[in-house]
Amino acid sequence: MSEPLHPTPTAASATATTTAASLDDRYGRTPDRRRRGKLFGVVAAIAVVLVFVAWVVWAGLDQESHGLDDTELGYTVVSDHRTVVHSQVSADPGTEVRCAVQVLDKSYSIVGWKEVTLPASEQRTRSISTEVNTTTRGVTGLIHDCWVP
Repeated sequence: MSEPLHPTPTAASATATTTAASLDDRYGRTPDRRRRGKLFGVVAAIAVVLVFVAWVVWAGLDQESHGLDDTELGYTVVSDHRTVVHSQVSADPGTEVRCAVQVLDKSYSIVGWKEVTLPASEQRTRSISTEVNTTTRGVTGLIHDCWVP
């Protein structure tokens, strides 16, 4: 009698399982490695979420705005070395505010800078005019930033 042309299903499945197990061992596809990969993925996702939450708290929720707002109303170039910047600053009543006012030249370089302190006031909105000395002729003046000290 001769051997059958096709191996029996049990023998073929045992051979395939042995071959698959041998290949998995050879190329590192083991259950432990898959578990480590999943664990690494979960830990990385948790780390990303924690960093995002910390950034949100630091950037937005932890800082008080005090209703602070500033608006440029215009500027007047008095001379080659002096510009007056006209602006409006709004803040909660009773809040001291500091503002950095700058003057720029035609190439947008800063040619004048001055910090101004606005004492606490009962008024919410105040108009201010700030004289800024410049190194060369300015072509525009504006508030760079305002903050509560």
